[in-house]
Amino acid sequence: MLTVGLTGGIGAGKSEVSRLLVECGAVLIDADRIAREVVEPGTPGLAAVVDAFGTEVLTEDGRLDRPKLGSVVFADPERLAVLNSIVHPLVGARSRELEEAAAEDAVVVHDVPLLTENGLASLYDLVIVVDTSPETQLDRLVGRRGMTEEDARARMAAQATREQRREIADIVIDNDVPLDELHRRVKDVWADLVHRARTSHPE
Repeated sequence: MLTVGLTGGIGAGKSEVSRLLVECGAVLIDADRIAREVVEPGTPGLAAVVDAFGTEVLTEDGRLDRPKLGSVVFADPERLAVLNSIVHPLVGARSRELEEAAAEDAVVVHDVPLLTENGLASLYDLVIVVDTSPETQLDRLVGRRGMTEEDARARMAAQATREQRREIADIVIDNDVPLDELHRRVKDVWADLVHRARTSHPE
């Protein structure tokens, strides 16, 4: 098994890269998806979030109000750290369960938005960073996701810098390119990952 940490700044295109890697044959463990699962109604995770932030972060039907919670934590590093201290251990435990269930010869890609921020690079055999310029990130967040420029800049500022992400990268995928070029680059990376997996785990 080859374990890969995949990360990138918000708006960098990491989700598209992870989708393409799955098409190539990767086993994907999506930290964001798991982070949603561990705070579903009735979970200990949601109870802990409510204890820390109050019932105002819930919707009327008792689910987590993500936009509301986001507005509370992303401009306040201390409150963001509290949220992370609740959610990240739960995500880590579930991720390990899924990895252990994968085939021995699998290329397992962990899609982890805050890999750099949380110092997780050493958990993986290698790290892939999807990289774009801050200008491209901002354009995508405002143009495609409908964020205000102020909100987009706050989200970007709450994450690691571009330089910090690149420092931990074994492979950098530049996504300041058209989609068809991104597809070609991901296929090249996949061929490299398969080669590494076979070299590390010869038959």
